[in-house]
Amino acid sequence: MIARLHLYLVDLTAAVVIGVLVGYAMVEHQEKPWWLVLPSTALVALPVAVRRIWPVPALAVTTAATVAVVIGQVLPTEALGAPVGAVCFALYTVAVQCSRTWSLAGCAVAVVAISGVSGGEPENVLVVIASLGAVWAIGYTTRLRRSMLERELSQRSEQALTDERMRIARELHDVVAHNLSLIAVQAGNAAHVRSPEHAYAALTVISETSRAALTEMRGLLGVLRSDAALAPSPGLDGLAELADRASLAGVRVTLDVRGDAAVPEGVGLSAYRIVQEALTNVVKHAAPASCTVVVDVTPSSVRVEVTDDGPGVKELGVGHGLIGMRERVAVYGGEFSAGPGTGGGFRVVAELPHR
Repeated sequence: MIARLHLYLVDLTAAVVIGVLVGYAMVEHQEKPWWLVLPSTALVALPVAVRRIWPVPALAVTTAATVAVVIGQVLPTEALGAPVGAVCFALYTVAVQCSRTWSLAGCAVAVVAISGVSGGEPENVLVVIASLGAVWAIGYTTRLRRSMLERELSQRSEQALTDERMRIARELHDVVAHNLSLIAVQAGNAAHVRSPEHAYAALTVISETSRAALTEMRGLLGVLRSDAALAPSPGLDGLAELADRASLAGVRVTLDVRGDAAVPEGVGLSAYRIVQEALTNVVKHAAPASCTVVVDVTPSSVRVEVTDDGPGVKELGVGHGLIGMRERVAVYGGEFSAGPGTGGGFRVVAELPHR
């Protein structure tokens, strides 16, 4: 609002300056009475003050008033500089705010009208054409530049929205894949055990895991609502709970978190999701097995290493889990590797620099 007011004050100042010059020329050269000078000056200069609000009417009025005061011999031809300046101000605004058709038409009309009262001398006509043509070109170029900037901002907004949707989709994949894997394993155990106590324990795990998954999914989907009260994103503090859940699914997890340096929230979340996805793969492909999770936290990076002693795999595959882990590491310019371990099993290593 303050910036707009500043622009209006600039236009008002320009209108006053042009009005003073036009009025002085009328009195100095023609010695016209004030009752004729004042309205004539107002018609030529005042449209400049409102050119941003009504660009086309401002151009039409100031052009017509310039032609009228010259034809009526209120203003001499040699004093056309100030009125042409008023026409240039208005024409620039038309070129910036209006379509190319309207601005070209306005430029053509202004050139013909002003040239017709410029004395008929070729040099005067050329000066008028050059001045108004240059002003139109500058205004139209400004319009194109603003249009490109608006298009670029729109594309950035769309890209940001797409990136956010991809982030949410990746988070949901990790949440759903991990928790459903645990639920599937426990459901299979409950279906085959004959002891009611073991079946009850499996059902309890299923109930707790499903509740945790729903809670986290609500938090993720809540970012799509402006009025949502979001829970903090999971981070390194949640690794112990991840290990406990995997243990309930038959994977013996040994968790070793080294270092207590401060870690940015995004890096902590990425490390959490990498461990979560790695444990999910162990539960799905290697259980029952033993798994070791080592998280080394330093002031400059977070290194995650997850190894298991399961049967291992010969190929990395193209699942979304490995792709998601690799993308998370790539965001921070880190290093990622995943493949069979030297002594069997599978090994995932990710390093996330944050300084």
